[in-house]
Amino acid sequence: MQNRDAVFLEDLCPKLRDRCWRQSLHSFTGKKCIYCGNVSVSIDHVIPCSKGGLSVTKNCVPACLSCNGSKTDSEVFTWYRQQAFYDPRRAMAIKAWVDGDMRLSIRLLQWAEPKKIPEEKNLQQSQNIDIDVKTAA
Repeated sequence: MQNRDAVFLEDLCPKLRDRCWRQSLHSFTGKKCIYCGNVSVSIDHVIPCSKGGLSVTKNCVPACLSCNGSKTDSEVFTWYRQQAFYDPRRAMAIKAWVDGDMRLSIRLLQWAEPKKIPEEKNLQQSQNIDIDVKTAA
């Protein structure tokens, strides 16, 4: 049996194809909102459907409900610059996403995420500073 002769489940169930597509978008950003970094649970159209935006990967980004609802049908960069959580690295990531450069977008989002140091390392570093201060005195 040839691959072209096969019937795929996605062909029979378009909702499954849409669900897989949505999940893949969320996985690109680690299930984080591209705008603010909170947990993403929705997909936002960068160019709104009401203004001719299509439901394609280049135009759809993972977003939290708050950002998605707040943006409504505004122009994305005008809206984003007015937000308290505005980050130029995330703005560049959105621009790269819209331009179709997913790899650059993901790298910029990783750069925008602060690295969290585990508590043990924080404690150890503070103890090292205390030791250095005591030996200097």
